[in-house]
Amino acid sequence: MFIDQSDLASVIVIFSSILIGFVVALWLVLVIWTYRDIRSRTRDKLVPVLASIMVFLLFLPGWVLYLILRPQKTLEDIYRQSLEEETLLQTIEEVNACPGCERQVDFDWMICPSCQTILRKSCKQCGKLIELSWDICPYCTTPVPGMRKEVHQSPTDEKEISEIDVDI
Repeated sequence: MFIDQSDLASVIVIFSSILIGFVVALWLVLVIWTYRDIRSRTRDKLVPVLASIMVFLLFLPGWVLYLILRPQKTLEDIYRQSLEEETLLQTIEEVNACPGCERQVDFDWMICPSCQTILRKSCKQCGKLIELSWDICPYCTTPVPGMRKEVHQSPTDEKEISEIDVDI
């Protein structure tokens, strides 16, 4: 059950070689990851190089220092946030414009006072304003007069129609 000194030395050499290889691979991966990460966070050309050099020279302490000092948001996150803010501002400041003359109109106007373009119509049942393109009032579910209704025929109606065609 005794282990030979030469066998033990060779196991230690193999184990330490694997460990050193792992540490070197980790070191290079951290340098590459740092370079890619900082490139996604800044437009400056010098900062990715300096951050990578810091991680290359200081290894794990340099990587931890980079994690502390790096910008919190990526450029993509900043872009998305600006798009969201712009969309919110547009919805807040959205102005109703007349399709005929492009002048500002109120949401509850039925007709443009400048060019007399019809903007909305009122429901015959409940009296609320509805869009011109709507086929049904969303408030009281009344069909809008003058719009085409779907006609559903029963099978007996179709039989009667076919009999009429034959008789003629």
